[in-house]
Amino acid sequence: MTIKNFYINGRFLTQPATGVQRFALEILTSLDKLLNSKNALKINYICLIPPDTIMNSLPKWQNISIRACGFMHGNLWEQLELPFYARKGMLIDLCNIGPIFHFSQIIVIHDASVFTIPQAYSATFKLKYKLIYFVLSRTAKKVITVSQFSKKELSHYLKIKEDKIAVIPEGCEHILRAEMDDSMLDKYFLRSQPYLLAVGSSSLHKNLNSVIKAMNLTQEKFPNLVIAGGNFSKVFSKMDNSQDEGIIRLGYVTDGQLRALYENAVTFIFPSLYEGFGLPPLEAMICGCPVICSNRASIPEICGDAALYFDPTNLSEIRSQIQHLVNYPSAQTLLKQKGLLRAQYFNWERAARSLLTIFENL
Repeated sequence: MTIKNFYINGRFLTQPATGVQRFALEILTSLDKLLNSKNALKINYICLIPPDTIMNSLPKWQNISIRACGFMHGNLWEQLELPFYARKGMLIDLCNIGPIFHFSQIIVIHDASVFTIPQAYSATFKLKYKLIYFVLSRTAKKVITVSQFSKKELSHYLKIKEDKIAVIPEGCEHILRAEMDDSMLDKYFLRSQPYLLAVGSSSLHKNLNSVIKAMNLTQEKFPNLVIAGGNFSKVFSKMDNSQDEGIIRLGYVTDGQLRALYENAVTFIFPSLYEGFGLPPLEAMICGCPVICSNRASIPEICGDAALYFDPTNLSEIRSQIQHLVNYPSAQTLLKQKGLLRAQYFNWERAARSLLTIFENL
């Protein structure tokens, strides 16, 4: 039987574990477990990483080998050296971007936000990603995305047929594997007072400022709003860094801290204007936190009937839905129950099985 090499673009292992990096790490970890019992085609899975990767932080995979290669770093490594070292096999790019000059590739493009909300990104970032998306969507053997919404968006903006795009939804159970860390609850005195929780960067398309404005429409007192998430100024062109009374900004938090925040919040609020998938609401659901969220983009597709929705541009509607959930514990209980059921559908093993099927078909 012919032995095939599937090379994985491991540049994500040098980056902070945010949305797309989370997808790559979790789906590969689940794929590695599947390969214990299923690798009938005798494929070699090799994750190629830049030479500056911190080796003691790498995942401990059993069936996916990790190999450092080349001399360059960052974009130069990805565009110039990675295609050389992956020349004898199929290359898999899981984080939106890959080398232009490799013609046997599978690319995961998570959303079309550089086209739909260009004002949210720096000029350099937009130019780079639009060029790479345009080229790889045509040369790649398969394009993968994470929702039916993103599939239609990518087909429209990149002018490619929908049947070239496969959909693999993300999982959310990783948050339950994180050991609970309640240090943030103690640091900000959150044990003794109810609070609302939001997660996201300060990019304007995350729309967190609309929640703050909605809560300030009248003099009625709300629980404090706790916001977790870092800033990425090299990516986003405009950031919302406004400060308001009743707002607690935590910055970056670990998975263990985030789990504690989810499990103790009155509700989780997700007001985003655009998401290709939207993982935080599912993380909140699987932690038993009731969810209020935007009715835009992929969010209703992902959350189904397990969330309370609002128009993210309507401040009165945002405020009304927050009031409803804060004032009616029975509504909180119902959404917790629905959320736990909804979250069970989204798991990384199912995602890995779908990815493995695509590999084997190719």
